[in-house]
Amino acid sequence: MTFAPAWLPREEADALLDELRDRLPWEVHRIRMFGRVVDSPRLSAWIGDEAATYRYSGTRFAPRPWTPALLALRDRVAAACDAPFNSVLANLYRDGSDRMGWHSDDEPELGAAPVIASVSLGAERTFRFRAKTGGEPVAIALPHGSLLRMGGETQRLYKHELPVRKRVAEARLNLTFRDIGERRQPG
Repeated sequence: MTFAPAWLPREEADALLDELRDRLPWEVHRIRMFGRVVDSPRLSAWIGDEAATYRYSGTRFAPRPWTPALLALRDRVAAACDAPFNSVLANLYRDGSDRMGWHSDDEPELGAAPVIASVSLGAERTFRFRAKTGGEPVAIALPHGSLLRMGGETQRLYKHELPVRKRVAEARLNLTFRDIGERRQPG
């Protein structure tokens, strides 16, 4: 795992946040949690190459086309992370009440040791990791314009979450770049 807290210059991060918040096709994804289908506790948009279909929590997501801004950012993120990406999951956390619970990005179509690059824009939020075998969580503050690269055994060995932070009133937009492999897709 590597972390660059000021990867994007502030002005560029501000402009990207404004553009993506206003122009992406935000949806409330329905996901399966504890045997029930519920609304995801954030807004999302799945963007990528046409073949980058993704299955998450019992739901199949077909990608929307790349925007010019996301395509240009993808190439920069790929160069910084030394990894290819054919898709991005954009998540809009409207304020500190929006969250994501403990999980691993370990779906079969991501492969055994995926590289996932996370660009954070907007409000700083705490991102927590914990070993799947237990133990105390480790927290990282993800500021506006930061880049977090998770690779190797991270998804196999750890879970992560973005917990509720009631005092956060501003929006956070997170972009998680991934490489969905057709050869790895089940069925």
